[in-house]
Amino acid sequence: MTSSDLIVANATVFTGFEFIPNAFVRIASGRIQEVTTSPLSGQDTIDFQGDYLVPGLVDLQLYGGSHRFLNEQPTPDTVRHIYETHLRNGTTTLLPTINSTSLDIMQQATSAVQVVRQENPFGVPGIHIEGPYFNPIKRGAHSSVYVRTPAEGELEALFSTDADAIRMLTLAPEVLTTEELTTIQRLKHPNTLLSLGHSNATYRQATSALNNGIPLATHLYNAMRGYESREPGVVGAVFDHPTVRVSLIADGYHCDPATIRIAHRLLGDRLFLISDALFANVPGLDGPRPEFSLGEFVVHYETDPNGPGRYVNFEGKLAGSAITLLDCVRVCVERVGLSLTDALRKATAIPAEIISLGDTLGRIQPGYVANLVRLDQTLTAMGVWVEGKPLL
Repeated sequence: MTSSDLIVANATVFTGFEFIPNAFVRIASGRIQEVTTSPLSGQDTIDFQGDYLVPGLVDLQLYGGSHRFLNEQPTPDTVRHIYETHLRNGTTTLLPTINSTSLDIMQQATSAVQVVRQENPFGVPGIHIEGPYFNPIKRGAHSSVYVRTPAEGELEALFSTDADAIRMLTLAPEVLTTEELTTIQRLKHPNTLLSLGHSNATYRQATSALNNGIPLATHLYNAMRGYESREPGVVGAVFDHPTVRVSLIADGYHCDPATIRIAHRLLGDRLFLISDALFANVPGLDGPRPEFSLGEFVVHYETDPNGPGRYVNFEGKLAGSAITLLDCVRVCVERVGLSLTDALRKATAIPAEIISLGDTLGRIQPGYVANLVRLDQTLTAMGVWVEGKPLL
């Protein structure tokens, strides 16, 4: 044991698979060194008094921090602001996301994320580009000005620089030609995951896409063709597919609790949580922004005495959330009825695995990065550590 060791004592540790009560954890050099039920002691010891110690949360889709929005200001400072905002509530790894926009903004945002990725590879491992290659019928709150199929040379330009920073690309496969889909598969970086979303595909179209290079689907139920008896649609294709993994927004607005329970029952560990946050309502920060406009994209924040509130556009359509991933975990436990084990897995180990960081992040086991969150019994964040260092 060295003088730089940090000891967590008397914690209820969630390993990424199960809870270990009355546990002790030793951290050194930014990594988990030991997890045991045998007492450990050291000069730098924190007594958790039974509180939960969980892995840092991993959010694969969110657009802004407390007041800055990536589409509006696609700069490294905005990316850092987004990370620092969500970090305060326990999200230690995230993919900043842009919604449907111009090629120029897509490239600027990707470049900005690449800068921060090099500074903080475990915190910001890449960008999620959501759109603009969507079905206009299922564009949701995305601007009709930008929802489109690729212009001549656009795909080549998109993947010409910083392609390794694009970790996810959500698209509607039915609006793209076979040649365009083949071009995307050829040009994208091997680490870039394609996700089916904002799609009006039939069951057969969606199943074909999921069988041919698209391993994910984006925000289950929302902005996708629903399930019907004679046309199971995208939702039916997701439920019927043996391997697809799909995100879900558990903010209390986008999905009824029953639909989340059904999805969990059918998909199990293939379901994971995202915040889909336009801006985040985080204690101690000035946010979320009450109103926001960017061209045709105009939304306002609706408060809710019984929930975290939400963003809607001028048509009254849901346009995103005002939460962090920890809020989704609480909704899943308190309103949906999922076990805390299942809810936490969907916000830690599973999304870490999806972006190929499951051997480094999302668990509390020896050798893993010491991105950690202390939660009290109400699932409120009481402390956050990044690579073993406390958040100031």
